[in-house]
Amino acid sequence: AVVSTQSTGDEVLECKVLDEDKVIECMAPIMEKGGNVVDYHGSDFFDEDWFDIIFCLRTDTAVLAARLEERQYSEIKIKNNLESEIFQILLEEARESYEPDIVHELQSDSIADQDSNLNRIQCWMKNWLTDNSG
Repeated sequence: AVVSTQSTGDEVLECKVLDEDKVIECMAPIMEKGGNVVDYHGSDFFDEDWFDIIFCLRTDTAVLAARLEERQYSEIKIKNNLESEIFQILLEEARESYEPDIVHELQSDSIADQDSNLNRIQCWMKNWLTDNSG
């Protein structure tokens, strides 16, 4: 069954707004089994015991601005994203919502950074699977 987790739209930022309760309801049965990867732009509403590790991708604001302009984001959306990055909103949110020792900050400015991050995450996943099999 397909369940819509979008409750409304934010016309100013030109994006959908998730119904966090519906997201949790849909994800809970899957997450309880373990061994999942979640990619999202926030973390404070997820259950704390769902995650063994959290990777927070960071980027230089000049790089971020160029990426968002290339995607033709509105000026207000770019400003909002840049402020979030400058003030480390998502990183601090993760550190406040989860045990700080499971939150890892990864720089993601270049293709080389992204490749390194991918390798690090894949290595961590391989080790997790080995440690949690059987």
